[in-house]
Amino acid sequence: MIVGHHEEPAGVQAIRRLVLVDDHRMFAEALALTLSPQPDLRVVDRCAVGEPDLVTRVAAARPDVVVIDVEPLGATAAEVVAALLAIQPGVRVVVLTGSRDQAQMVDAVRAGAVGWLGKGCTAADLLAAVRGVCRGEASLSPADMGVVLGALRAELDPAARPADPLAVLSRRERRVLTELVDGARGAEIAEALGVTPGTVRTHLNNVFAKLGVHSRLEAVRVARAAGLRPRTPVGGYPDGRN
Repeated sequence: MIVGHHEEPAGVQAIRRLVLVDDHRMFAEALALTLSPQPDLRVVDRCAVGEPDLVTRVAAARPDVVVIDVEPLGATAAEVVAALLAIQPGVRVVVLTGSRDQAQMVDAVRAGAVGWLGKGCTAADLLAAVRGVCRGEASLSPADMGVVLGALRAELDPAARPADPLAVLSRRERRVLTELVDGARGAEIAEALGVTPGTVRTHLNNVFAKLGVHSRLEAVRVARAAGLRPRTPVGGYPDGRN
């Protein structure tokens, strides 16, 4: 759990606005009480991870940093991180979670999260992470950084890539690619997935980078060559997926 700690920042610093996103209300309240005494930090809102209007609510708070627990999000963690990053320029996302899912961590960092801490960290650790990301630093433990770099190296090394070139994609990225194969445009993909066009653009950029292509046409060619087929005329996927 977070251990209370008061730390005076060195010199005069700008006040950073924080939004805490966690399904455990008591934990979020305790965390807010821990952070509130800091003269350079201000907790401006607390939200539940599962709120249907989460991104809109966070955007209204105009945060500099979003501290979020991604564990309840499962495979959609990267999508939510990308959506939070799209709310305003310069916002930083720090994950504070009990999750030990390395794939979830790698996907979150790929989507733009700049910090990943376990809920067993101290308040001093969290304060250092929040202040560090505001200075443009990343906040991952050496072990976590090694996992992320290893995953990224595997994607860049042709010899280390799996036989399926689409295996490097997250579940949501694969869904976006499937929509592309089906002929959908950006706005149509956004509507189908229930996300913003900006989030779709982020997913597309990730798809292009992972597949080593530079256009939608190239991405579709790679997908078709890998066996990904468009949805049937009556909807759904040929193999029965939704």
